[in-house]
Amino acid sequence: MEDPLVGKAAEILSRARRVVALTGAGISAESGVPTFRGKDGLWRQFRAEDLATPEAFARDPKLVWEWYEWRRGLIARCAPNAGHVTLAAWERVFPRFTLITQNVDGLHPSAGSTNILELHGNIWKVRCTREGTVTDNRDVPLREIPPHCPSCGALLRPHIVWFGESLDQAVIGRAFKESAACEVMVVVGTSAIVHPAASLPHYAAEAGAAVIEVNPDPTPLSPYATVSLRGPAGQLLSTLKPRETVS
Repeated sequence: MEDPLVGKAAEILSRARRVVALTGAGISAESGVPTFRGKDGLWRQFRAEDLATPEAFARDPKLVWEWYEWRRGLIARCAPNAGHVTLAAWERVFPRFTLITQNVDGLHPSAGSTNILELHGNIWKVRCTREGTVTDNRDVPLREIPPHCPSCGALLRPHIVWFGESLDQAVIGRAFKESAACEVMVVVGTSAIVHPAASLPHYAAEAGAAVIEVNPDPTPLSPYATVSLRGPAGQLLSTLKPRETVS
């Protein structure tokens, strides 16, 4: 028998034309992407908060890049799961669909998503510290540590928003715009405590959107969600596939 909450969420989606999905670390955890914060987030004697800062990079870019090299190696072994694949398919289902992610692992693009707003950057992109140009780099291992810009010779840095840095205003601005315009926001695998991303579902709800939360555990968003579904994202998102799918 179908869970009545799943049925309610599927019905909400079946009537929608403008949908936004917001994803966090939970969806990638199902692919085996490690969490790099908390008690299991130590690398050598360092925490993520000690390395993912502009000050750490200025002080020792080689050390910071060694950490990212390690992270990239771990993520390279991971593949998109059913949750990533379902969200990629939704681009062909809904007339207007935007994917907003807090993740930097690149699994959404690997699954086929194209209309993505990566709030915190992408670990498979590098940025020139002099020219500001952003390019793809999927070398595992990196050819040199730290890498340098082939154009001007300056240091390259990970295209990641570090602690103490502001989000790209164009990206977060569009995220709020899409949230205000959607009819349904599906919030997947996020703790709902990291701002400004955590504000997006509330912004959508205030504009009249239904909010569907998909998370194994309750979050600060749960009391405000139209529907809260408990369980793994891959399984639940597949279940929520709209009845009429454009092939």
